[in-house]
Amino acid sequence: MNKPLDAALSIDIAKRIESNEVNCFDNAYHAALSTPGAMYIQGFLVFPGKPYKPIEYSWIELDHCIVDPTLPYLNKNHEELYYFPAQRLNAKQLQAALEEAKEDYPEDEPLPVYGSMPYEYYGDIMLGGKDYKDAYEDAQAKCSELNKPKIQEAN
Repeated sequence: MNKPLDAALSIDIAKRIESNEVNCFDNAYHAALSTPGAMYIQGFLVFPGKPYKPIEYSWIELDHCIVDPTLPYLNKNHEELYYFPAQRLNAKQLQAALEEAKEDYPEDEPLPVYGSMPYEYYGDIMLGGKDYKDAYEDAQAKCSELNKPKIQEAN
């Protein structure tokens, strides 16, 4: 079951970490490291409207809620946002994954953190394993449900 999004806390944390509209992965990274007990989450975000498909996305979770430090820049009704988690990392795991990525692939951005190989294909992206594929398929189904009237109009 999905945890509820805490919009007020999302905005407070976004201000505290000085989040930006460009990179949800960096925003979630900084929020996870500066929020005790937070888990860094990667997965997919779905909402009604364009782009009519799941967006690869990142946020944090606390015991009781989802916190989205990129929320102030989405310009969407927070009640119409749906989060589909694929990977969860605590602060220690997150830092270790970034250090490894920087060492193994110094020319690439370390975020998002990708799972262990072999990767499974989904959509236009190759990312993680079965958890990512399952999250993507769930997100795609919700996206289709939310956007069915718009998608039918476009055809």
